Amino acid sequence: MRIATGGISHETSTFARTPTTLRDFETGLGLFRGGTIVEHFRGTNTCTGGFIDGASKQGFELAPLLWTFAHPGGLIPQADYTALKDEFLDRLIQARKEGPVDGILLDLHGAMVVEGIDDGDGDFIEAVRRIVGANCPLVVTFDLHSNHTQKRVDAATAAVGFDTYPHVDMAERGREAADLIVRVLRGEIRPVMALHPLPLFWSAACQVTAHPPINEAFRLIHEAEARPGILSITLATGFQWADVPHMGASVIVVADRDEKLARTTADEIGDWVWARRERWYRPPLSVREALALGERAGRYPILLADQADNTGGGAPGDSTEVLRTFLELKMQDALLLYLVDPQSVQQAHAAGVGSRIAVKLGGKSDPIQGPPVELEVEVVALSDGRFPYDGPMYAGLTGDLGPSAWLRHAGVNVVAVSARMQPLDQAFARSLGIDCAALRYIALKSAAHFRSGFERIAGSIYNVNAQAIHTHDFAQLPYRRRPRPMFPLELACEEKQSASATI
Repeated sequence: MRIATGGISHETSTFARTPTTLRDFETGLGLFRGGTIVEHFRGTNTCTGGFIDGASKQGFELAPLLWTFAHPGGLIPQADYTALKDEFLDRLIQARKEGPVDGILLDLHGAMVVEGIDDGDGDFIEAVRRIVGANCPLVVTFDLHSNHTQKRVDAATAAVGFDTYPHVDMAERGREAADLIVRVLRGEIRPVMALHPLPLFWSAACQVTAHPPINEAFRLIHEAEARPGILSITLATGFQWADVPHMGASVIVVADRDEKLARTTADEIGDWVWARRERWYRPPLSVREALALGERAGRYPILLADQADNTGGGAPGDSTEVLRTFLELKMQDALLLYLVDPQSVQQAHAAGVGSRIAVKLGGKSDPIQGPPVELEVEVVALSDGRFPYDGPMYAGLTGDLGPSAWLRHAGVNVVAVSARMQPLDQAFARSLGIDCAALRYIALKSAAHFRSGFERIAGSIYNVNAQAIHTHDFAQLPYRRRPRPMFPLELACEEKQSASATI
């Protein structure tokens, strides 16, 4: 039994102005070919790591083709995407010449948008299907933040989506996909799928799967997955910053042979989610509102998720409202992770540790991000930006933030970096000498993934909507291609929820 594997993964923000090029794939989580895929991902908490585990457990041979992941960002130029897709397909054709390819395991994201191609993932899956034919099992893993389409459901044999946010179950979902494809090849099951789209803007603060309200949805899903004939259920909360016609939440049900069962179960869960739509939306807090709530609660450190500048969603990472607020309030023991500002980092490296320099921090990518902050800072520590992740999300992988610097002005600390990447755990801060647990205020350019490494030290957590390109005030986003009414905009909210958002 020989199964080919690989994928092209990207979460595309059509509101980000900088395109995502081939170079971004090479320098993101990397571009790997052939056997280097297995070497790099064996033992890691990734879907491909789960495929490798599954191959070992189930006794099948993996034929690794091409795997690449660019950090979230702007639209992918069609020529760059085509170069990657063509290489993947060429490698697949060559693998079939070298011996039978019995199945395909694809590690994708689900929110990839290419210049001229709204559904990049669907286009890629269809291209693979054309090569292998209608009868070859093709199982795909997807991120929770997918914008699913009927095109990809029609082209794939089965879809397996993440169950957690932060995404700490990636290897588990990879193993699930490997188990499914082996059962198909043994003739034990014949998957059929049904898609139920949902016109929902799902707030990031309501997506943290370890907490209410979304844990109740996943409890229902896991109960439904135990029913006879149900193979897998995916709940996707969507990616709101991809301005495409199919943007939104959805449910995909995979059943064994029974199309009616797949459809009725997808509609049942989709209707259940829609009936509770007010629970999945929370009006965004301002920075000062969140700080006031945190001080009133008196639990430290207070963590602020600077979600509108979440580099993990494609935002630039250099917005300045949170930093300006920290400075205006003369806060002590405050930290900002990570401010993307290679120019200030270059200044710090040229000056050296212990020096004091005048910088213009942040605010360089887009006027929406706010103006730069001019101040004098002390260079406390410097780094080349490389570090091993020690949190559960990317366990086994190495991060690279590029040249970086710990800068300090009075009681406000900033970790400035050269590469866009959200803080997933405390490992990099610790490598600079920062003890996050000893601080009183930490702002993180992330929506929820930071929780995988920071929630255990948090006194309280608040998602804030500071001025930035990825506002969570969805009425302010300049959609041009979204054709359907969405909740809570055109489809009005029947009842208001509390604005507070603590753990």
